[in-house]
Amino acid sequence: MSAKRVAVVLKGYPRLSETFIAQELLALERRGLSLEIWSLRRPTDRARHPMHGQIRAEAAYLPEYLRDAPLRVLRGLGAALRRRNLPALLALFARDFRRDPTASRLRRLGQALVLARELPADVAHIHVHFLHTPASVARYAALLTARRWSFSAHAKDIWTTPDWELTEKLRDAAWGVTCTRDGLARLDALAPGRTLLAYHGLDLSRFPIPPPHETRDGTDPAQPLRLLCVGRLVAKKGHDDLIDALATLPPGLHWQLDLIGGGELRAALEARVGTCGLAERIRFRGALAQPAVIEAMRAADLFVLPTKPAPGGDRDGLPNVLMEAASQALPILATAFAGTPEFITDGTHGVLVPPGDPAVLAAALIRLADDPGLRRRLGEAARARLVRDFSEEAAIALIAGRLRASAGLSSDVAAHESELPACAS
Repeated sequence: MSAKRVAVVLKGYPRLSETFIAQELLALERRGLSLEIWSLRRPTDRARHPMHGQIRAEAAYLPEYLRDAPLRVLRGLGAALRRRNLPALLALFARDFRRDPTASRLRRLGQALVLARELPADVAHIHVHFLHTPASVARYAALLTARRWSFSAHAKDIWTTPDWELTEKLRDAAWGVTCTRDGLARLDALAPGRTLLAYHGLDLSRFPIPPPHETRDGTDPAQPLRLLCVGRLVAKKGHDDLIDALATLPPGLHWQLDLIGGGELRAALEARVGTCGLAERIRFRGALAQPAVIEAMRAADLFVLPTKPAPGGDRDGLPNVLMEAASQALPILATAFAGTPEFITDGTHGVLVPPGDPAVLAAALIRLADDPGLRRRLGEAARARLVRDFSEEAAIALIAGRLRASAGLSSDVAAHESELPACAS
């Protein structure tokens, strides 16, 4: 294998909420790719997933704020002054800055100058996760250093980045992938044919065989129905709708909810729980590493994730936690929104309700609580769907083949793309 490497640019690393990225990095390394990780931010989570410890690539950190590392920025500027492509970069940045005259835009340029100077010579290609801030840094650094770059687009970056910026990044990138048909449709509308579909899927070898699930129906106060929701405490996850739905359940239905995830809305959600008189039934467990999340899934009776559009336009893609729940044959109640229906068919692999409707969500909770047999059938069908159509293998084959070709390690891209499953829709 050639000594050429691929630089992977991330907004933050490692992050508990981005298991799909850690899984991909590990899988790419296992396919023989040599990676190095460049993060725009240092980690804020106290825990790490076991996968993070298995990834061989070391993480390097760009200055989150330019004032924190003025010498690195000045050295990056000095190196840029000697590069042939500096005029082209300054022209591109000027066009961007006219449309986005913010401190954030200046910070992206400064981070790109540092990245361009500090990238080792054996890095042959730059790949970036997310098309918003990280892609700006990768794009500027790639132009300055005469490298090609590619992207993986996910959720917020697709729906909150301005059309002009997405269009130009899609045009400039060598290639890109996204993880839902919902996101692909948005990107294809701006730049047709520039993006490929690659579902994240799961490496099922990392997950235990599903346990036998209990038949609790919530009629026994000593054996309450155990509900589980996993997701960052942010608006698009719909925790407020879930709390409001739970507040309307009949008093004869006994339940408990575990909320796993950290985020900016924790205090507001805890206050909402208190106002609804549910503090003894809802437990906030914070952000947890994946083994603890899977343990909670194995102990639960029903997984609930009522995602919806956030006020600023942010929305989910296809949440990986849905596939993790399916790996344990845990029945799923979710909303028919974003990429979720690409995995879950209502009434077959789970139950889907409209987003932003606590009353309908409550009715579905009552129905599923009352029918353990239905829950079992839905959970088994979701696991079968996962195993058949959402293994990580096809997506990793596609991305690894593209990265090899872009880094000059292989030209056999078509063979890898042919491994994408036609039925994963």
